[in-house]
Amino acid sequence: MKNNRRIVEERQQKILQQVREAGEIRTEELSEQLGVSLMTLRRDLALLERRQLLRRTHGGAVSQERAHALRVFSGETARCRELVSRYAARFLEDGDRIYINGSRVALNMLQYAEEKRVRVFTNNGWAVGQTYPAGVQVNLTGGEVQGNLMMGEYVVRNLLSAPQADKAFLGCAAVYESGEFRYDIPTEISINEMMVSRTRGEIYVLAEHTKLQSHSSGHPGNGVTYDRRITLITDSLADPEIVGSLRESGIGVILVPAR
Repeated sequence: MKNNRRIVEERQQKILQQVREAGEIRTEELSEQLGVSLMTLRRDLALLERRQLLRRTHGGAVSQERAHALRVFSGETARCRELVSRYAARFLEDGDRIYINGSRVALNMLQYAEEKRVRVFTNNGWAVGQTYPAGVQVNLTGGEVQGNLMMGEYVVRNLLSAPQADKAFLGCAAVYESGEFRYDIPTEISINEMMVSRTRGEIYVLAEHTKLQSHSSGHPGNGVTYDRRITLITDSLADPEIVGSLRESGIGVILVPAR
């Protein structure tokens, strides 16, 4: 019995060591490394979680340090996105016609429009079912539904027939120090370019600090630069070197205080 208990304890120590070294690991990978069944491993993980030595995830486990970092990152990122949305709303003026792309951060700014009358044209499916201040009128472009976006040539044609915008508020997947904006769905690019080309006034890109990156390698074909003056609204946790490079590339950068 003592021998069996020692074997179990040694195995659990190995599990802890693997998880702490990797930060996060899959159950199948642990099972293969330790030569035990998935059922045995899941019992070990459940016991270690009850002892607050790790956290189980769907299909694996993470160290307590990693779990804490993820919680902090998630909460901080959400807070910064909200700050960016709120700040961007100050650029809305009464009577504005604006374009918003598929960005939830950009769409959320409408919650802070207050008493202003704003007419919005968007392909953002998240707009459906939302409640906005009385002066906000949302017009959907229609198009092929992909997740929570409306995509395809139908969107581009409808933007061509829509009134020109006074301002555009766009989101993106990443902002590179070179001044390039990345979109993970390539068909977004033509829609965003149409919004930019049909906007008479300012173009704003909303992106919290985690989206600012130092280079664009590994994402060929999904990046774009605009031939218009762009103002990036991000938060003050952004990397100062990247911010400096963006400004050198001709992009205006507004840092919303995050602390």
